[in-house]
Amino acid sequence: MTDHGDRSGGAVDGPARHVPVLLPEVLAALAPQAGGRYLDGTFGAGGYARAILDAAPGATLLGLDRDPSAIAGGADLVAAMGGRLTLSQARFGELAEEAERFRMAPLDGVVLDIGVSSMQIDQAERGFSFRFDGPLDMRMSGDGQSAADIVNEAEEGLLANIFYHYGEERRSRAVARAVIEARRKAPLTTTKQLADLVAGIVRGEPGGAHPATRVFQALRIAVNDELGELVRALHAAETVLKPGGRLVVVTFHSLEDRIVKQFFTERSGRVPTGSRHAPAIAAAEPTFRPVGKGAVAPSEAEMRANPRARSAKLRAAERNAAPARRAEAGLVALSTVPAPQPRRRS
Repeated sequence: MTDHGDRSGGAVDGPARHVPVLLPEVLAALAPQAGGRYLDGTFGAGGYARAILDAAPGATLLGLDRDPSAIAGGADLVAAMGGRLTLSQARFGELAEEAERFRMAPLDGVVLDIGVSSMQIDQAERGFSFRFDGPLDMRMSGDGQSAADIVNEAEEGLLANIFYHYGEERRSRAVARAVIEARRKAPLTTTKQLADLVAGIVRGEPGGAHPATRVFQALRIAVNDELGELVRALHAAETVLKPGGRLVVVTFHSLEDRIVKQFFTERSGRVPTGSRHAPAIAAAEPTFRPVGKGAVAPSEAEMRANPRARSAKLRAAERNAAPARRAEAGLVALSTVPAPQPRRRS
């Protein structure tokens, strides 16, 4: 999960590259202070990291990225920052352990930019996009289960649930059935094979996104456990931020934003008050206070300059002195694909 701010779900054209989305808004929400300690959980091309260090003299920053090419590509920035920037190949769900390992905790701020980068999309061999024909891979770290493994090995019910839960694809069951039929003849191994298959099932809208957009998004999220990583990162940030430290999260689709919104709502003590039919719910002690009012979206000017920014949303909150709480079961459930239901016998 890399290259802050130049994200898309899979194949959205746009001229911008290595352009951090919502950069002024991120800096305003994070409010970096001279001498502070910060963590960028999605280092990518280093746009946010450079801006934070430039804005805060004497501040230090730990940048994480699961993509080894992003870490290698940051070597020049590390050298330019004269010891103020450290990079580590790690998932942002591991940010608490990484902050402790590099003696950066407690932190003054954490920034997360969720999703896939244009650098990854534009490399056909990574298999993220149907704009280019390439291997059906989608692994951000280059190891573990690939998209081809899921497509060719998962049973029909699980495939349908992945497409529906992670991609919000309404024709998920029809696409899953088509995948099963196709792989009986030969494995699906390329992005073009899968995109063409989905395009034969899902009707595209004139001028709209490619019919395979949601399926590709779903597979990418499943391969990289992106929502699970997000949930782990939010809770991890709560444990390593000092009182007054800020957590800033930029998301690019509704699934991510729903998780971030729910986390901040629960952690800031905003819970249902109950009704005359049910007792009020006892609120746990808040661990964050909101920064700003709701989500921040890009300006019209930014969206014109960088079309890939149009779905971005920024949410931020400030840590207080209350003890960190256990993980919210509801958030974990939001990040997990439901198990397929057994077929009923007639």
